[in-house]
Amino acid sequence: MMTDPTNEFFRELGTRGNEPLLKDATATVRFDITQDRQTDRWCLQINHGNVRVSTGDAEADGVIGAGRSLFNGIARGEVNAMAALLRGELTVDGEPDLLVLCQRLFPEPPRTRDRQPGATEGWRRS
Repeated sequence: MMTDPTNEFFRELGTRGNEPLLKDATATVRFDITQDRQTDRWCLQINHGNVRVSTGDAEADGVIGAGRSLFNGIARGEVNAMAALLRGELTVDGEPDLLVLCQRLFPEPPRTRDRQPGATEGWRRS
């Protein structure tokens, strides 16, 4: 059976404990992930780098909404969450800066240069 990237992302995030990239942050962020007529809710409580993950409909400083297939792409590092927001595929209710904060937790996409051999050929620094 294939694992669900969204569930795996939140499960793994819950095992990290302290996340140094969030050492200056204190916030509660809820992710509403929808598929068909069902919404799964994941809540991140961030307290100076300590991250706690839970499920359910919790009060939050911000709510990030996405379809399951889109968030699966974000969880695999194939989709940039900020770009998805700009395309209107992802929503943020509440503090918009929370998406910037959470972007640090998502896997990075493969570097474009790594996928395009010779992308810098012919370029010389003067």
